[in-house]
Order: sequence, then structure tokens, then C-alpha cells
Amino acid sequence: MAGRNQTIITEFLLLGLPIEPEQQNLFYALFLAMYLTTILGNLLIIVLIHLDSHLHTPMYFFLSNLSFCDLCFSSVTMPKLLQNMQSQVPSIPYAGCLAQMYFFLFFSDLESFLLVAMAYDRYVAICSPLHYTTIMSPKLCFSLVVLSWVLTTLHALLHTLLMARLCFCADNKIPHFFCDMSALLKLSCSDTGVNELVIFIMGGLILVIPFLLIIMSYARIVSSILKVPSVRGICKAFSTCGSHLSVVSLFYGTVIGLYLCPSADNSTVKEIVMAMMYIVVTPMLNPFIYSLRNRDMKGGALGRVFYKKIFSCYI
Repeated sequence: MAGRNQTIITEFLLLGLPIEPEQQNLFYALFLAMYLTTILGNLLIIVLIHLDSHLHTPMYFFLSNLSFCDLCFSSVTMPKLLQNMQSQVPSIPYAGCLAQMYFFLFFSDLESFLLVAMAYDRYVAICSPLHYTTIMSPKLCFSLVVLSWVLTTLHALLHTLLMARLCFCADNKIPHFFCDMSALLKLSCSDTGVNELVIFIMGGLILVIPFLLIIMSYARIVSSILKVPSVRGICKAFSTCGSHLSVVSLFYGTVIGLYLCPSADNSTVKEIVMAMMYIVVTPMLNPFIYSLRNRDMKGGALGRVFYKKIFSCYI
């Protein structure tokens, strides 16, 4: 009976955003512009870091990985959202829904781990500047990124396999614009106790521990900065980690608002709005934060790359 019930649901209906029909085209154009900005902005950072040898440092190595992560994270949900906004039947196949959930978990977790690696990089740069090149060796940087990919793969796969064992009987309407794990659990006609327990335990490990590690890194950074005698030195030290701190605040601020501050009234609308901030706005703003607050990215790298291209053309 369980197997038969599970085969009944072959697709889910994504109810999407709470938008009036007459506003559909306006929001479609807005989200399309935001998605294209996210793609182009993050691609530009990746290309600049790849082409400019001055940016071949640990900090920019992690930043290029973060930009790739943001690009993919937004691409997990946005193309399907844009397609469904122009479709009469906003459906997604069962297998496609599980795949979307897997990659959503994968890239959101990966961003969290990359932010920890970047916080450690800033900690070493400020607290142990004389040993920075020795500690932050290419081997260590590569190992931190590989470890992040392995851990996020295992975490996302665990939740996906646990979801795949559940049965979905009759209701296939997801009150969201993507296959959110909590929304899928509410639709299941199976016992979801194991899934909820794993979410509670792994959520603490994947979200809380990285956040605490970032807080600890910045506590040590602030402690070291306050020992600097000159005001200029303090400002310079703070400026080196200002971009990262802005991205951390944006990322974890939306995560805390979405998952740790539930609201009884109009919770579905609130979840959708916070998810849009988390999935669409944050990846779009990250390139601007790093380019506008970072002198190397804002002027130096872009100028050097274009100068090199123009000079090579004349030669």
C-alpha cells in the first residue's frame, strides 16, 4: 500500500509567490533582471580573479569559490521560478523536486563553510601577519575547499535520501516557489519523525557551529585590532575584513530570520519573502559588496585586466 501510494505523486505543483495576476509581468521582469545581475556579477568576479595574477591569494581563492557557489545557488531555483511565472501549470516532477532540494541544501551549506574559511583567512592575516603565507598555503586553502564540498555533499545527500523514502499520497501542492524541505515534510503521509530529528541535529552542526566559528574568529580579530596603537592601523585592519563581515551579516541575518524566528501570523508569506532575500537578494548583492568595498577589485583588477587585453591587441 505504501509503495502504491508513493507512485501516485509523480509531480508537485509549486504555488509560487503571492502576487496578483496583473502584477505578474512586472515581478517577472524584476526577478529576471536580478537573476541576470547575479550571474553577470559573480561571473565577473570569477573571471577577474582568474585573469589577474595580483589576486591569486588565499582570500580571492575563497572569494572565487564563494562567487561560483552564489551563481549556482541562485540558479537552483530562479530559472524554474521564472518558467513557472509564465506557465499555466507550475509543476515540477518528483525526481526534479528532490534534485532541486539536494542542490539547494548543497550550495546553501557550501556558502556557510566557505564563509568560515574566509573568516579564518582574515583571522590569520590580522592576528599572525608574519606567518600568513606559511599558514595559508595553497595546500591548506585547497584542502579547506575540498573538505567543504565533501561535508556539504554528505549532508545534502542524507536529507535527500531520507526524503525519498517518504510517501506522498494525495496533496501535491507546495505553497512555495521551490521544493522547500519543510513544505515537503508537511505534504507527506508517512511518519516524518526521523527526518525532523535529523534536521534538528544536523541543522545545529551545519549552521550553528560555522556561525560560532566565525564569531570566535572575529572576537580574536577585534581583540588583536584593539591592541594596535594607531587609529590608522585600526581602520586599515577593519577595512580588510569589512566586506566579509557584510556578507556574513547578510547571509546569517536572512537565515536566522527564516529558520530561527518563526511567525504564527502569515507565516507562509513571511517564509517566502525571507526565502527570496536568502536565495535571490544575497547572491546578487555579494559581488557589489566585494567590488565596492574592496580597492583591489574595484579599480586595480578591472583596470589591469582591460589594460592587458588592450595592450595585447595592439601588439
